[in-house]
Amino acid sequence: MSKHNDLVSNRKAFHDYEIMETFEAGMVLMGSEVKALRASSGSLQDAYVLVSGNDVILKNASIAPYAQAAMFGHAERRERKLLLHKREINKLLKASQDKGITIIPLAIYLKKGFIKIKIATARGKKAYDKRASIKAREDKRAIERAMKQH
Repeated sequence: MSKHNDLVSNRKAFHDYEIMETFEAGMVLMGSEVKALRASSGSLQDAYVLVSGNDVILKNASIAPYAQAAMFGHAERRERKLLLHKREINKLLKASQDKGITIIPLAIYLKKGFIKIKIATARGKKAYDKRASIKAREDKRAIERAMKQH
C-alpha cells in the first residue's frame, strides 16, 4: 500500500472501493492526538472526507483519547481539517460532485516527523466486482504456488 510506516490504515477501503486518484494531505491536530496516533491508537473505519468551500474536513475518524493528557485531551471523533493545495482542493471538489464518487481516507502515516494522511477519490464496488477481485487474487496465488513447486 504505502512505502511509509503507516500509523493507521484503512485496509477495508481497497476491498469496498475502486481507488481512482490519491492525495497526500497534512492534518490539523492537537498534541494529544499526535501522541495517540504515534501509539497507533486510531481507526479510519467509517471515516470519510467532505469538501466544503475551501475547507477539506475528515469526518468520523477515531483517534483514541491519550491517557496521559486527561485534562487537555481531545474528542475522539471530532472533525479534523486537512491541509491541501488550492488546486488539489478544486480537483477534490469537482470529483466529489460526480455521481458515485466519494473521498475516503486510506492511511495516516509519519513523513519527516509530520503526520500525513493519504486520501483518495473512489467509486464503490458492487458485490460482483468484489467477487471478481477476490477470484483474481486467488488465481494469482494459485499460479505463484504452481511456479514455486516447479
